[in-house]
Amino acid sequence: MNYSEALHYLYHQLPSFERQGASGYKPGLQTSLALDRLTGCPHRSYRCIHVAGTNGKGSTSHLMASTLQMQGYKVGLYTSPHIMDFRERIKVNGEKISEDEVVDFTQRCREWVFEMQPTFFELTTAMAFEHFKRKEVDVAVIEVGLGGRLDSTNIITPILSVITNISADHTQFLGATPAEIAAEKAGIIKSHIPVVVGEADGEVREVFERKASAMEAPIIFAQDKPEVTDGSCSHGHCIIQTRRYGTLKNELNGLYQIKNSNTALTAIHALQNMGIEIDEEAIRQGFARVVSNTGLFCRWQTLQEQPRVICDSAHNVGAFKQIVRQLQAEHYDALRIVIGFMADKDVDHILSLLPTHATYYFTQASTPRALPAEQLQQKASLHALHGKPYPTAAAAKQAALADAHPADLILITGSFYLLPETTNQ
Repeated sequence: MNYSEALHYLYHQLPSFERQGASGYKPGLQTSLALDRLTGCPHRSYRCIHVAGTNGKGSTSHLMASTLQMQGYKVGLYTSPHIMDFRERIKVNGEKISEDEVVDFTQRCREWVFEMQPTFFELTTAMAFEHFKRKEVDVAVIEVGLGGRLDSTNIITPILSVITNISADHTQFLGATPAEIAAEKAGIIKSHIPVVVGEADGEVREVFERKASAMEAPIIFAQDKPEVTDGSCSHGHCIIQTRRYGTLKNELNGLYQIKNSNTALTAIHALQNMGIEIDEEAIRQGFARVVSNTGLFCRWQTLQEQPRVICDSAHNVGAFKQIVRQLQAEHYDALRIVIGFMADKDVDHILSLLPTHATYYFTQASTPRALPAEQLQQKASLHALHGKPYPTAAAAKQAALADAHPADLILITGSFYLLPETTNQ
């Protein structure tokens, strides 16, 4: 088995939510626990930080990992989905798991697959946990895949849990109301383990407070006493003013990164209070070098200038509310939006938020879950959004570039799965 064969096996022999949607989703921890035992419970060999939330969990995870790395720790980072390369999911100090290691694990696990029928995500999680043990990491930042309570990653006992926020997404699995979704996310709160919540109000906050109280887990709401007091974004990064650390540069761009910065800094301060050594210079460098340290991309990222082309991985209502706010702060002659969605998203709600003055290039990702471009165009027309359908994201991007003038803005968004065809990473 070579690397291409290993990837084919992982993608096509195992059930995968990312490709199949509901038929590829298997909630519950039984298989993950069995895989964990077979691999020797590797996550018990290092400290873990568990990060959940509807939006911002990827950025928050990367900010924390980068900061810990700058302090001198060896840091594992497990995130999903990947954009260009499967190996983006599993990194140590920004270095992706090697192709040989992916092949080795996949070859060894085939008999387990026959016995237990794990999903793609269950097996990938086991691969990550074992890789981090082999690399002798000091700490691993583990991002939840979907939800929290029944997510494959929830077999760990972290030193800190982080929940960024709650918004409507994956409602067919997590619940129809914010409180129901919050209850699933709150499932990562462990007995006596501190938890940081980025933002939560009303019944959502009450859900977290009740769960934390039941687990006797100290809970901190980052919004109550914000570490970030002000912030602005321009020229591809954010400048944030903080209570404890002065002015910081965040290498990630987009106004929503101000909130993510506040959550990450609150979590970092919680780690400091536990006795984890993290000094101010590590924080400063960790935020300023988060992209170069971890390889994170496609968060309001500028791909080119004149015309300016930006990609963003927003794919749910909460994220698009932030996108619309960001667009209001941008300057351009004409706005052109290359957009496509997975069919199981709340597409009509998202479309109702989008600006009617933009020209749209409707498209679809090359996955069975994608909403066909023609159907998206039809839905969009009901919200006074107009444009043409294109069979691929690359074709939609090329059409937008052909139409654009130097002072225009082209935004590519709607799904992680559009981005491999439209970025040059």
